[in-house]
Amino acid sequence: MKKITVAIDGFSSCGKSTMAKSLAKNIGYTYVDSGAMYRAVALYCIQHNMFDATGTLDINTLNREINNIDISFKLNPLSGIADTYLNNKIVEAEIRTMAVSEKVSVVSAIPFVRERLVALQQEMGRQKGIVMDGRDIGTIVFPDAEMKIFVTAKPEIRAQRRFDELISKGDNNTKFEEVLSNLTQRDHMDMTRKDGPLKQADDAILLDNSFITVDEQMKWLVDKFNEIVV
Repeated sequence: MKKITVAIDGFSSCGKSTMAKSLAKNIGYTYVDSGAMYRAVALYCIQHNMFDATGTLDINTLNREINNIDISFKLNPLSGIADTYLNNKIVEAEIRTMAVSEKVSVVSAIPFVRERLVALQQEMGRQKGIVMDGRDIGTIVFPDAEMKIFVTAKPEIRAQRRFDELISKGDNNTKFEEVLSNLTQRDHMDMTRKDGPLKQADDAILLDNSFITVDEQMKWLVDKFNEIVV
């Protein structure tokens, strides 16, 4: 059976990462979370005080530091999926916080950041047999991917999913309204940024998962995959 590249793009909090991880595990492919890479850069900026009190990023400092930011993925033997590492330290929990969510769209809109991470992503996918999710995987990173999926869901549903995730991780301080506001702001920034904006590739298949179960979604994905690789 031939190996292909699977590109999954879409809006934040659509469950793209969970979907991509499960699909990769199901079909025996390697999973790469491109969004986690941008989140890791945002975390690095926070850790190194590159945001001032107004939330403005020191882009010149980040430009000097960008080559010192190493992002990798290592398989977690307990979960069976890859965890994100920033300069050899696991940061899977830290990059999912609201503090990082509020900064990631600013970081991901910077051309030299996107150029560096896109190059890393393309290197990871050179051998095929990968599933990668993000905002511009099917349009910029892998425009020739054999399978492209674009995921969407209603904003309120996406915000509720993100809110429930934060609560499950012990965050009882964040309000639902904050999550919804952050999500809509990210949508706007992602769709309107100059480099690698969020948009559906012409040959991508649209998946609205607002009202389908996880099992229904996985069956749909596997069916689409099998149609392509036969």
